[in-house]
Order: sequence, then C-alpha cells, then structure tokens
Amino acid sequence: MKTLPFAYFFLSYCRKIQYNHIEENTTANKKMEEDVTVKQFFGMSQSGNLQDAVRGLKNPQLIMLLSNSEQFEAHVKKLEALYPNVPSIGCIGMSYDRNVVEKGVGIIAFTDGITVAANVLEQASTMPVKYIDRLEKDVNKVNASQKDTICIDFCSGNDACVLTTIYSVLKRQNISLVGGTGDGGKVSANGKIYEDAVAYAMVRNNNGRVKAYKENIYRQKGNYRFIASKTDKSEYMLGELNGYPAKQVYQQILHVTEEEILTQTFKNPFGKINGNDTCIISIKEVSGNALTCFRQVNDSDVLILLELGNYREIVKNTIQRIHQDFPKISAVFSVNCLFRYLLFTENNYMQEYLNVMGTLGNHAGLVGYGEHYNNQFVNQSMTCVVFE
Repeated sequence: MKTLPFAYFFLSYCRKIQYNHIEENTTANKKMEEDVTVKQFFGMSQSGNLQDAVRGLKNPQLIMLLSNSEQFEAHVKKLEALYPNVPSIGCIGMSYDRNVVEKGVGIIAFTDGITVAANVLEQASTMPVKYIDRLEKDVNKVNASQKDTICIDFCSGNDACVLTTIYSVLKRQNISLVGGTGDGGKVSANGKIYEDAVAYAMVRNNNGRVKAYKENIYRQKGNYRFIASKTDKSEYMLGELNGYPAKQVYQQILHVTEEEILTQTFKNPFGKINGNDTCIISIKEVSGNALTCFRQVNDSDVLILLELGNYREIVKNTIQRIHQDFPKISAVFSVNCLFRYLLFTENNYMQEYLNVMGTLGNHAGLVGYGEHYNNQFVNQSMTCVVFE
C-alpha cells in the first residue's frame, strides 16, 4: 500500500512529460508550417539563355516558362532536362517583374508553400471537354477549395470555349482562374509541346488564402449603345452596329481615318455589358466595312463605347484594395494585355507601372494576347492572383 502513492506520482509525472513533449512538437510543427509561405522566383535572360534565367532556382514546385517563338521548343526541352518531373506550363510571350523581357526568356516559379498539379486540355478549338476528367482529377489531387486555390492557365486560342469548359469544373467549388493567351498557337505542359490546347496549373496555397482580381482602366464614353449584327463567330467579326457598317460608325463617332482605327482602340475599345461588369473588346483589324475583334461578338449583343480613364489613379486604387484584403502578401502573379503594354509604353508609364506594382512585394507576370478571369475572356485588362 505504501508503494502506490509513489507509483501513481511517478506515472503521472511521466504522462506530464510526454504531454509537454507532444505539445512542444505540435507547436513547433505548427510554427514551421506557418513559416512555409509561398515563395515566387523570377529569372530572365534578354538574349534567351535559359541557363541564365534559371540561375539560383532550387527545388521548384511549379515552373512557368515564358519564351520567344524561335526558342520555345528548345527551352521546353531543356527546362524538362534541368528539372525533370517538376510540374510546368509554358507559352510564347513577354514576361516581367521590375523589367520587361520582350524577346528573351522569363521563368516564374514557386519554390515553397504550394501543392500543385499541371496538365493540359487538348483540341481546344473543337472538343476540350473530351479531356475534362484530367482537370477533375487534378482538382481532387490538390484538395482544392475556394479560399486557397487558383487555376492558372496559358491558352493557344479559342479562349471562350476553353474557359467555359474549365469553369464548368471550377465553379462547383467557386475556384478562381487567372490566365492568358500566348503567341504562336502553342503551349507546353510538363515538358511537352501542344498545339490547339490550354495548359493549366491547379495551385493550392498550403498556408494562406488566394484571391483573383481584374483591373479595368476604361469607362463608358457618352451614352452610346449599339446592337451588334452581321457577326461572324468563327472570325470574331463585327459587321454592323445599329444596322450601319461597324467601321463607319466607329469612324464617325471618333473622327478617325481607317488607318487610325487600330491604334485608336487603345483609347476607345468596345465594351460588352455582362451584369454589373463590362468585358472589353479590342479591335484587331479592319475587314472591308466590318471590324474584326480579339474576342467573339454575337448578333444582338449590346455594346457600348469605352474611353480611357485615369489609369494611374485606377492602378493606385487596385493596389490599395489588394493591401486591404491582404496585409501580408507572399506573391503576386499577373497577366497584362499586350495593348495595355503598348499604351503604357507609348505614354512612358510602363516602368513606373512595374515599380508601383512591385510595392505589393514579389510581383511577376505575362504580357498576353487576351486575359482570363474566372469564366471571362477579356481584352485590354489586367488580371492577377494574390497569395497570402
């Protein structure tokens, strides 16, 4: 009987030590998880030297390749050799962080803090839904959810059909999408090149939130409202506005010559009203009395005319909104339209823009030929994803 109090005390003491040890380990593991934030790498070579662009890149979890048309295939092959079995997507296009890479190669990679799956949907112009099970499996693979997961995509074309297909899966869990169109009709995924396809990466932030944003630097001009007709979906052609030739209507309102139309669209694109949102529609070329656009216009669509707003103030407001939503930012990946790039460059604002965006922290992105935001294919916009 005399030994029982001691045995009981000894057993209780051992249990207390064990409990404290478990508690300390749990706290340490939790702190270690909290410390593993998303880390974004940007490397570049203006001459297209891939070895220079990846210098310092170690243990990547996802690589995004932004190359030029002449070296794209060689870069895809070499990147896979350097980082075998690392999930990757790529396209032909310009890239940037604090500087722009116009004709060389840019590498954007995530090295910590994410769970990722990269893949491709083929036959983008005819039947991307044929490969939809790949996306469904990848959504489950990363354990995707609305608060912490983003889909980043690079598309070769036929964006509207592709986005409808992808979003049919993402909308089930309200997962956002940010992406864009590359040049040359080619994309890459996991070391292979595809034509007529969309490459995507499902990216989950393991220790924080993600959120997608879209920036529109245009506003409605006057009270112009048009009903589109004589459109050609396959050619993205806009034939008439309110029953008059589209080219004639555009010229008469803005007092521009036919030769000036393609640069005037930087300041005055069309807009398609979509609920409380406006999708920007850029003019690609003049086709007789019709206008060919960068996104599809359908008969009976209601269009408005847009004009350039105070883009410096709009960019400032976007950054303020992001800071309000995310006091702590790990990384920002963005897609800027080629027309925005040309407009900003023409107005000597591009470098200032990149410096201002750089105040968010680690910011890098792609200059695209069309921007993706959830299920929307838009022009002359900026879309981005912010990682907490």
